[in-house]
Amino acid sequence: MRSNLWWIMPRSLITVCRDAGVTLLLWLYFTIGFVVFFLPFYLGAFFFKSSPEAAFQRLNHYFYRGFFQLLRLLMPALTIRIDPALRRLRGTVVVSNHHSYLDPLLFQSIYARQATIVKSTFFQVPIFGWLIKIAGYMPASAEGPFGELMLQRMATLREFFSSGGVMFVFPEGTRRPGQPLGKLHEGAFKIARRCRVPLAVARLRSTERVFTPGRFFFHTTDPVTIEIDLVNRIENAADLSLAELKRAAREAFSPV
Repeated sequence: MRSNLWWIMPRSLITVCRDAGVTLLLWLYFTIGFVVFFLPFYLGAFFFKSSPEAAFQRLNHYFYRGFFQLLRLLMPALTIRIDPALRRLRGTVVVSNHHSYLDPLLFQSIYARQATIVKSTFFQVPIFGWLIKIAGYMPASAEGPFGELMLQRMATLREFFSSGGVMFVFPEGTRRPGQPLGKLHEGAFKIARRCRVPLAVARLRSTERVFTPGRFFFHTTDPVTIEIDLVNRIENAADLSLAELKRAAREAFSPV
């Protein structure tokens, strides 16, 4: 009898229940899973390694790779396709368009050595702020208490890139699903020129169809293919002006 009632429930209600259940499991991974399985390793790296930055980045990589493995397990209709050329990048600044909160998590799952530019207010969030600070992530603003942290990060970037690290940045600075490309901030382009490393342009699609800005629940039932493609790679970024680099990125993003 109970199974018969399940089948006559409105499809919309079934979808909501499934979305809620999957969202709950994913948040449990983020909270209980982090505390039980990952926090001891973060603490071990913090207390017993002389320079825990690389260890924190690798732990972030494994944590978010596990998150997307769980996401695909819970959403059989989800496909994630990542350009193999993008996976092979090392010692590079990667700029990408931005649709969802899933975007930075996805890039962290791709690269074991990774850094990014984070909204400065996130550094003040308990636990999370500590994690991103120790991991060597860079604040978006150098104002107030973040000035010294910004200088520290800039001083270590060359070493980070020489070790094969990848810095991914969303130069629009905010999520813009379904909207025209916004203004591109210059931070990532300045870093590529200053550190004399290649600039790669990645084009990302459909993350907003899985986790939509402004919506708490994940979309779990519709077939979705998340794609990230390497659409341009500028080896001589240091020889180009900021305007030329921004123009090249804008042209690569334009088909989105």
